[in-house]
Amino acid sequence: MGIRIILADDHKIVRNGLRALLEKKPDMEVVAEAADGRTIVQMAKELSPDVIIMDVAMPDMNGIEATRRILDTVPKTKVIALSMHSDIRFVIEMLKAGASGYLLKDCAFEELTNAIRVVTGNRTYLSPELADSVIKDYSRLISKENLSVFSLLTDREREVLQLLAEGEATKEIAIKLGISIKTVETFRKQIMNKLDIHSIAELTKYAIREGLTSLES
Repeated sequence: MGIRIILADDHKIVRNGLRALLEKKPDMEVVAEAADGRTIVQMAKELSPDVIIMDVAMPDMNGIEATRRILDTVPKTKVIALSMHSDIRFVIEMLKAGASGYLLKDCAFEELTNAIRVVTGNRTYLSPELADSVIKDYSRLISKENLSVFSLLTDREREVLQLLAEGEATKEIAIKLGISIKTVETFRKQIMNKLDIHSIAELTKYAIREGLTSLES
């Protein structure tokens, strides 16, 4: 049996291209695709893939949150981030969430297949152009960690913030997360107070800047 892979990216053309290339490899099999973070979390639980190729910026739930949740429930699955974001903050946060690899979307396809084989061998893979920066910037970033959205807000607060930034109404968020409207409003107040941001427009800008959402799709 080949390496079982799920593709998680909100751009169908990216998923189609990756599937076509990966399925030419005799030791690899694409078993499913997902267009948002919440779907990939559910798929991972149901299918227990060997590897997930994960975009960082996805609607509904970003790749960092999705990675953290997946590895809480399916710890043997390996996650490789495949992203347009070269900002070292995103690399560090993906690795802290438990990802085994991080590649940029402009990498050669052979680098991706190599990374898949590396992580299934229980090793970590970073694009060469990122590795040096991660080592140089790690201590600087850790010293500023208290300024990161991943330190300032709880998991649920980040989840609510992303949905607010993506234009979801309070009632829609409540239904999606299985909580009351009043609880959503409480989370929104807590988020605004912690960040000292008091409008949805500014929250949206903050969420984009911190990589919680791209709003591209």
